Amino acid sequence: MALRRIESIPSLPARSHDGHKGDYGSILIVAGGRGMAGAAALAGASALRSGAGLVRVACPVEVQPTVASFEACYMTYPLPCDSDGLVDFRAARPALEKLAEKADVLAVGPGLGESDAVLELVRWAIESVGRPLVLDADALNALAKDAGLVEKLKAPTIVTPHPGEFGRLLGATTKQVQAEREARASAFASRNPNLVVVLKGSGTLVTDGDRVYVNTTGNPGMATGGAGDVLTGVVAAMLGQKLPAFEAAQLAVYTHGIAGDIARDHSGEVGMVAGDVVDALPDAFHHGVDGHDHDEDEDDDDDDDPDLTL
Repeated sequence: MALRRIESIPSLPARSHDGHKGDYGSILIVAGGRGMAGAAALAGASALRSGAGLVRVACPVEVQPTVASFEACYMTYPLPCDSDGLVDFRAARPALEKLAEKADVLAVGPGLGESDAVLELVRWAIESVGRPLVLDADALNALAKDAGLVEKLKAPTIVTPHPGEFGRLLGATTKQVQAEREARASAFASRNPNLVVVLKGSGTLVTDGDRVYVNTTGNPGMATGGAGDVLTGVVAAMLGQKLPAFEAAQLAVYTHGIAGDIARDHSGEVGMVAGDVVDALPDAFHHGVDGHDHDEDEDDDDDDDPDLTL
């Protein structure tokens, strides 16, 4: 069956004049590890800049002070870690269970590193949490070791692999993934009705196995470390603001690309970094989404560059 191609861009619900932070999503991000504090910080900051009402970042105790120093507006929670500075899931589980009870959305993966404990964490998130999920980066590398977990998804789940990570999930090469992006992504998404795949790269695509959206915003300057962590936070924030998973992923990818275009216009493609994309998110939402500039954006030659988010 042919995929239905989606071109219209969804919008966030209008905010009530008497709304409060609880109305816009409580996000729990489990991320970071030795040498990767920035991944947790970027994901947390981008969720806030994308309208999430409350963001908690849980990270190994070794990096928690560093993560906390990046941004005053999210809360950080130290988790037990192993001798490599990575999360010790068995010791951390009681704290994570309490944090998950308060969350509307759970995002897992950026900067966690690779260990058996990360696989245990992903398995717990899928089998026990019962909240919408965003799985990225090292959560996907862990999932590749037990891909059958995809069949156990019980809540809306968005996975955001780059081609290399997706290849590991499929047991395929990056070259094979790139040659059949839509077919492979849609087939994987079809494995569970709760699953949405965001396959990053030139023309980032979003599919639930029935529909597909191919993004046109963004530029090669976004091929920089941390840009994918930023996207994780944006996706989580969209889910927290009650968008269905496909629409949440679509709007996140679209707006993330607009933010990248704004950052490029300010810093250039060579000099921009992922933090520039975070800083540009408010303008991206205000002008590109709240301002309903979709048609203008799509007609603007500056927005025709492919999204090369890593």
